Amino acid sequence: MTRGMRPEQVWGLGLTDDAAAAISAALGSGYALRNWPAGQHPDERDLGRATPLVIFAVKEAWDALSPASRKRLEEWEVAQRVLVLSEAQSLSDFDELLENGFLSAVSEPLTDKKVRDVIFRAQEVKSLYDDIFRMTREIMLERELLARKTDLVLFLNRFLTRATESLDPTVILDNAREDLELLLPMRGLMAILWQPGESGELEAELFLEPEMDHDAERHWTEALLRQGAKLAGKPMQSYRSTFLDGAADKSPVEIPQSAEEIIALPLRAGGQTFGCLILYRAKGRALGKDQVQTLYASVGHLALALRNAALFSQVKVRADHDGLTRIHNRRAFDERLVEELRRHQRYGHSMSLLMLDIDHFKSINDSYGHLMGDHVLREVGKIISERLRSTDFTARYGGEEFVVILPLTTEEQSQVLAERLRQAIAETRFTSEGKPFGITVSIGAAALTPGALLKRRELVDKADKALYQAKKLGRNQVCTSQGPVTRGEDAALGAASAG
Repeated sequence: MTRGMRPEQVWGLGLTDDAAAAISAALGSGYALRNWPAGQHPDERDLGRATPLVIFAVKEAWDALSPASRKRLEEWEVAQRVLVLSEAQSLSDFDELLENGFLSAVSEPLTDKKVRDVIFRAQEVKSLYDDIFRMTREIMLERELLARKTDLVLFLNRFLTRATESLDPTVILDNAREDLELLLPMRGLMAILWQPGESGELEAELFLEPEMDHDAERHWTEALLRQGAKLAGKPMQSYRSTFLDGAADKSPVEIPQSAEEIIALPLRAGGQTFGCLILYRAKGRALGKDQVQTLYASVGHLALALRNAALFSQVKVRADHDGLTRIHNRRAFDERLVEELRRHQRYGHSMSLLMLDIDHFKSINDSYGHLMGDHVLREVGKIISERLRSTDFTARYGGEEFVVILPLTTEEQSQVLAERLRQAIAETRFTSEGKPFGITVSIGAAALTPGALLKRRELVDKADKALYQAKKLGRNQVCTSQGPVTRGEDAALGAASAG
């Protein structure tokens, strides 16, 4: 026996001293025999701690076992049992016992050949069992791996399907958070997406978990901006925050306690990095290799979906905005006006519409050139947009005409705003080749009172007729369907509005 190796265990049950000595002599130093005299047997502790190769059981000792002890040894699959017969007993009398779990039977006297034959057969059976056990384990492992791969494929299929269901980045990220929680325990998901603005500086949109306190929101905002600057190679010039939807039973996201709780994953598509996804994971065991691969594959699909959403948003903005003035165009105005009219009819709120026209615009083009005319159009659009509420809607109606939708605005309030816009434009100075000049606008205002039912075309016609009246009366003034608004009326309305 090799030094340091423990001897193979062999047990005896009811062996005489001579039989035990014969077995020990036949096995040699590589084996150790432990024998229980007649009337004794291995207990639960013995069965739990040892792994004998063979149990040599004398028939009389085996028969003397209690049914419970015999059943325990019969069901114990660690050792092979060999029945030891006296010279007077015949092997043919014990066929039924052999069929019930005994490896073989040997008769006394126990010679070296008989003992070694038993050990050889037991080793063969053990080797066969070991091979079967190993193959079974391999099959079970392969089945488990196949099941895991199947689950991950189904996960990826679900993830990809839900990622492409919408072109709204908020919806995409909400779905991604819900799906990724099946892959790893998470406390939150946040993201930053950026794109270059008109001047080339980076403009970012942050997507944050809802219901955070002020300190947590500041922490995550700084973390997202820091990750974005690191990946983009320069800081974000500006950003705006959007909050994801929150589950009713979900706790507000807090400030993480360690860096190990954060997984930052770049969002790349078409060879460009345009964002970063941050997973705030719950403490737990490390991800397996297949889970890590699935996570990266999921983020790859997510990046494509978010990129498509961003491109769709850019296309929609270009489709809805006038290329020269950067405000909404006629098509977007028509769609918005229908929406506001429906809202007006449903809730009965007041609503107004302004139509502006730059006076003598053709002479501006003729005198100063079309480039200056384009500059005037852009400035007028900018002046109007800067003096409106976020709920108001400005559009270039065509040529030198602009329109403004004013929800929740009475006719009196629209007159005040119209006069202020007229005055702000009249006070703006332009310069062409060192020569300053100014412009004026004529404005027509129309309003819907609560409960009034007008079609889109009718409201536009009312504003257009008011604009025509303003031009007819000399331009550079505001008119409504009731007639022109004098400067004195505007001052009085302004005071009333302030009061």
